[in-house]
Amino acid sequence: MDNNKKQQLNTYLGAIHIHSNYSDGTGNIDSISKAAKKAGLSWIIITDHNNFDIEEGFYNDVCVIKGEEISPDNANHYIALGIKSYIPPASNITKTIEEVHKQNGFGFAAHPDESDLRKNSFPPIKWLDKNIIPDGVEIWNWFSAWGDKFNDRNIFNIIYSYLFKHKLVREPARKTLEWWDLLNKNSNEIVPAISGVDAHALKIQKYLIPVTVFPYKTLFKTVTNVLFLTTPLSNNFATAKEQILRALKDGRNMIINKKNCKNIPVINIENRDEAVTCGETIKIDNQTYINIELPRTASIKILCDGLELYNLIAKTYKQLLNQTGKYRVEINVNGKGLAYTNPILVY
Repeated sequence: MDNNKKQQLNTYLGAIHIHSNYSDGTGNIDSISKAAKKAGLSWIIITDHNNFDIEEGFYNDVCVIKGEEISPDNANHYIALGIKSYIPPASNITKTIEEVHKQNGFGFAAHPDESDLRKNSFPPIKWLDKNIIPDGVEIWNWFSAWGDKFNDRNIFNIIYSYLFKHKLVREPARKTLEWWDLLNKNSNEIVPAISGVDAHALKIQKYLIPVTVFPYKTLFKTVTNVLFLTTPLSNNFATAKEQILRALKDGRNMIINKKNCKNIPVINIENRDEAVTCGETIKIDNQTYINIELPRTASIKILCDGLELYNLIAKTYKQLLNQTGKYRVEINVNGKGLAYTNPILVY
């Protein structure tokens, strides 16, 4: 690709869907931000269940933003970002979305397709009515995906689930990806996606040695949101918060699993005049290409408006595009998800 077309993008890794000791997590803001720093994250968003009390700001060189996981008892959890005050849960999720919008916020349906086939005592919490449309979708929730596979029927299964946790979390639920594609197909705007770690760092005291179930740092090294910013992240908290939330609202992020993907893939679409990436738009011409550069050879799936156009194995790939629509890319190795882009709108 012509280097003159390339955007000078700044990339920042961060985690969303984190619980502190203000709800059912065990960490305070200092310990959580230290864990994020050690995991190589620049920003995190803490979303306590039905609580909005933490003090956001820069902690340990990490930009810590607060949101809220608005959490009715049994279903329809909503990750609200950009809100200004606590929003109580309501049985009517449409009302919840309206309340978020009244505060000029936006939100994501949390773990919308948890499995009904779980072999443990944790009931699934799903998005029950797919006709109720959120602003965006949490397409990959690490702890939720682990919970779908966690088997607590005997001690051997429990030990396996903890020791080989990364084998249990392979990729987002296909049902969730299909719903997200449908939402994008039916919208003129880009419906963004995020990943969530759903970190709690739960402490179990009933054994001889107390056990922390998946410390914050452990989960901060799994599914991660990579933001693409045209300007460096500000040292001023208010400005940095606006940069991060604006990017998430627009879908200017890629989801990677740091466990399997050590370096950030380069994925963009170019025409004669410019090149764009996740969450952006570009006009089609006779020289419109999608460009993919990966850190390793992998399975590449390119979709347009939810339909698979290309499926191949490569490390680098360039393909001429001849139709308009919303393009997104999935990267996979041996059945394990590496990266999932937000759509790029080609018009």
